[in-house]
This record gives sequence, structure tokens and C-alpha cells, in this order.
Amino acid sequence: QAQLVESGGGLVQAGGSLRLSCAASGRTFTTYAMAWFRQAPGKERDFVAAISRSGGRTTYADSVKGRFIISKDNAKNTVYLQMNSLNTEDTAVYYCAAGGTRAPITEVAGTDYWGQGTQVTVSS
Repeated sequence: QAQLVESGGGLVQAGGSLRLSCAASGRTFTTYAMAWFRQAPGKERDFVAAISRSGGRTTYADSVKGRFIISKDNAKNTVYLQMNSLNTEDTAVYYCAAGGTRAPITEVAGTDYWGQGTQVTVSS
């Protein structure tokens, strides 16, 4: 059973940056691909970015491509989401996820484990 703990959320002005972290337990990184999703109030949970088990392949939603960067540090069992040029539409609860064994990690159905979420609020 994997445990995921996110941190790094907060309040930032439009145009600013934040870095989210997700600490994973045990052998999560050797077993699962990792991803970030987000959910705004009243909306569905949407895919943001994913990174393969090896770290050699990354995938991004069109809405964040060129602004967000996903990375991982296997030695620290931590995955990161560097978010730049933030705008008010990026406001959401951001969730870390592990999965990709049954379906693509880019889909909610492809996730096996979720973190508790961290709030990101972008003010105008």
C-alpha cells in the first residue's frame, strides 16, 4: 500500500510560481508511474502532468504545457511539480497520484493511490 503526502501549496499572485512536493512511501517509485491532478470547486478532477517510472517520459495537459514541470527524485522518493506563470484558472486542490498499472496514469481510472491534496490559490 502506497502512501502519498503532498506539500507546497499556498496563495500566490498571478504570474508567480510555486513548487509542489509529493513524498511517497516504500517502493512506490519502482512500481508506479506518478502524476498530478487538480480539482477546482464544482469541477471534475483533471489530469495535469505525469512522469514514468524511469523518469524518462513526461506528459502534460495542454493547459499547463510550457508552464509546469514534473520531476522526481528517486533517492528522496519525492515527485515535484514546478508551476510557473500561474494564473487564476490554476486555482484548485492539487492531488498527487500513483498508478499506471491498469490504465494510463493520465486518466483518473488509471490511478491506484491518491494523496490528500494541497490547495493552490492564485490571486489576480
